[in-house]
Amino acid sequence: MDKHAFEPASQRSTVRRLAKRASYDPELVFSILDAGLVAHVAFVHDGHPFVIPMAYARKDRELMLHGAAASRMLEVGADGAALSACVTLLDGLVYARSAFHHSVNYRSVVVLGRAREVIAEAEKRAFLHALVERFAPGRSQQVRTPSAKELNATRVLALPIDEASAKVRVGGPVDDAEDMAVPVWTGQLPVGLRAMSHIPTPDDAPRFALPARPRGID
Repeated sequence: MDKHAFEPASQRSTVRRLAKRASYDPELVFSILDAGLVAHVAFVHDGHPFVIPMAYARKDRELMLHGAAASRMLEVGADGAALSACVTLLDGLVYARSAFHHSVNYRSVVVLGRAREVIAEAEKRAFLHALVERFAPGRSQQVRTPSAKELNATRVLALPIDEASAKVRVGGPVDDAEDMAVPVWTGQLPVGLRAMSHIPTPDDAPRFALPARPRGID
């Protein structure tokens, strides 16, 4: 595969609706994944579709997912079932002169594939380390590392980022010529994920320095 672009491995990874907004550039895909915190993972179990939101971390060309060892989604994924993971970042609301052309500005990524279960203890620890670092850079060096019991209770999957696409919308409304005289405000309302003030636990937590904010969050 060309290292400079994701060549869609199948028809399912090719964006068809508003294809001009699509990109298969790995750097764009990785930047969106690195800016997100929650992925919605879709899978099928006993003939029924499910979508589960979960925290994740990217490690090179793999999306690392984790949860309880008994998790239905992780069990299905560990057995080799097809998975789909979607990450969406909302950047703004778009106001047009017609109801039809109201929209949102966004950056999104869809990753398709079959995951491998991470078994090796060192690799599982490395993922959990990366996840804590995603929440607060430097914090993994301050907190207790997972015990053997905690590791055994946790299942980790690595979903390859080989079949992926990004889709992005930017800019203002796209109004029809016949609507240009409609007397209403048009434009964009930028939005973004913003952290509030830290809320300490009611013990001695206030004695310690606040954790660093996640990268990309004000």
